Amino acid sequence: MALAGPLVFRIGYSLYARTKLGYLFYKRQMKKARERYPHGHSIPQPVMFNGVKILPIPVLSNNYSYLVIDTHSSTAAAIDPSDPLAVQVRTPPLPRRGRSPAPRGPAPRPPAREIDRGIDPLRRAGVSDAEGWGDGTRPLSPSHSRGATLGDHSGGNMALRRRYGSCRVYGSACDAIPELTNPLSDKETVTVGQLCFKALFTPGHTVGHMVYLLDGKPFEGPACLFSGDLLFLSGCGRIFEGTPETMLASLDTAADLAEDTLLWPGHEYALDCLTFASLLELENPVLEQKLQWANQQRLEKRSTCPSTIGEEKEYNPFLRTHCWELHRALGLQRLRGEDWDSFRARVLKEVRHRKDLYKAN
Repeated sequence: MALAGPLVFRIGYSLYARTKLGYLFYKRQMKKARERYPHGHSIPQPVMFNGVKILPIPVLSNNYSYLVIDTHSSTAAAIDPSDPLAVQVRTPPLPRRGRSPAPRGPAPRPPAREIDRGIDPLRRAGVSDAEGWGDGTRPLSPSHSRGATLGDHSGGNMALRRRYGSCRVYGSACDAIPELTNPLSDKETVTVGQLCFKALFTPGHTVGHMVYLLDGKPFEGPACLFSGDLLFLSGCGRIFEGTPETMLASLDTAADLAEDTLLWPGHEYALDCLTFASLLELENPVLEQKLQWANQQRLEKRSTCPSTIGEEKEYNPFLRTHCWELHRALGLQRLRGEDWDSFRARVLKEVRHRKDLYKAN
């Protein structure tokens, strides 16, 4: 699609994200991905802090959903739940109150009739107690929706709401997120159990794109950024509904976070993005080492997330628009009288353009 040019690509994207035809295409994608990757496209690497567990769940062909569990209260946040079945299958169960711990081993694939009835993946994962999601156990379902009627990041919202009316769906007030119950504004916080998320408005990929920052202090751990389509390991999202200037400001929002902040992206693009970055900075030893590591991870079908914001600043070209090494590689110089951020936006535009061409070829 990218070969036909940016305009045609955006028209196709708009049809995908905002129409019934797009929803049908999404359903077809989901069916094909389930057949091709019955156990998910990657082997996830859960992370556990003192009282919180983060479960990356590979869905579709390269997406990630996340289940963030407050283990003290058995309360969970489902982030980008695009495929409820995949979330259900890939999530290791927690013990339920008054019951023996679940046996080890992969979870059985549920019968199709349970999918049709919209069985909640969170309950089947064992996150809730034996009574289900009562008044004191309310799952959070933030979405990095692409403004879709049902998009590849929020396709599971309907199933969650259909099964549990008390399930709240949070997301950008600027996007048409399916089943949205609680629209959010920039820097608004949401608390679920002891989980505290801050919504950060990061337009550029879409006009209403948001990312979610989990406060790690209550769990004596680092903050966690669930970055959707803003930031990937060594990459960033396409600029669909914004400008290089707006995307630069959004990327700066992420770059300004603490360096030990864990980055949980919406896609498994690491190998592709690192390979591209290595073509720009031929003498970056940190980048070279990360690329070797990612190659090994992907050979073993292992997930490459999380990284950290500090690491990304060392090798992600979209966070290095201030670096002269990148300027030299691109053959760009700051013009006389040119505002610094305007120059950085021009650098970002060039990097994004080259990445689009690299992906197309």
